[in-house]
Amino acid sequence: MAFIDDLAAAWQKNNSLLCVGLDPDLAKFPAHLQGKPDAIYEFCKAIVDATADVACSFKPQIAYFAGESAEAQLEALIDYIHAEYPDIPVILDAKRGDIGATAAQYAREAFVRYQADALTVNPYMGFDSVEPYLEYPDCGLIVLCRTSNPGGSDLQNLTVDGGKRLYQHVAGLVAEKWNKHGQAALVVGATFPQELADVRAIIGDMPLLVPGVGAQGGDVQATVNAGKTAAGLGLMINSSRAILYAGKGEDFAEQARKVAIATRDDINQYR
Repeated sequence: MAFIDDLAAAWQKNNSLLCVGLDPDLAKFPAHLQGKPDAIYEFCKAIVDATADVACSFKPQIAYFAGESAEAQLEALIDYIHAEYPDIPVILDAKRGDIGATAAQYAREAFVRYQADALTVNPYMGFDSVEPYLEYPDCGLIVLCRTSNPGGSDLQNLTVDGGKRLYQHVAGLVAEKWNKHGQAALVVGATFPQELADVRAIIGDMPLLVPGVGAQGGDVQATVNAGKTAAGLGLMINSSRAILYAGKGEDFAEQARKVAIATRDDINQYR
């Protein structure tokens, strides 16, 4: 199925708006995995197995794999998720942004090499930097809009023609012009609940990928209240470090599961 259909099914099947981020940092791995050649794959696989029934999506961050020359382990991990948990979409967090033939190669990387169901992209270079991804009509395009980092305000809060903020302009562009196949979503940080509400008002029921809860300190109640749709859906609330590194021993996956369940349940009480 297409990305949006898989996501909607996962929301319902797992009664969850939780996206589990996969940001494998070797320095934080349990001792029994240190030095193993496939440590990243084994760590992430264990997290996936422990959380697949409480997540609506998984989001591997490509830099954590590429920085360790572990792209083959990323390919294997996504293959594993698709084989064992085919109802859970995989978002490749790469924040790509380039034009023409280069963007087409980034699209091939994400959707052909890695077989990701969706990809995060940067809209700064405009529509021709996004258009090549639309050659994959069933794949999700998740556009940066109002990011969770403080420095996002340097550009995203600038006033543009008509008195709108730049992030509001991006939200409108994606919702009205760039969502050619109905597979688009936006990234809006949990650290800015008012902006989250502004974006929701602009885009209707389009999904939002929301980083910033957990280790970044975003408030779950404020996030859900600001970002949910009328049906109590529409969100992929990402938590990475708080789940991944909840435990430091051989039971790390069990500890990660406990935090994932608690986070899912915390989110659900405000839907």
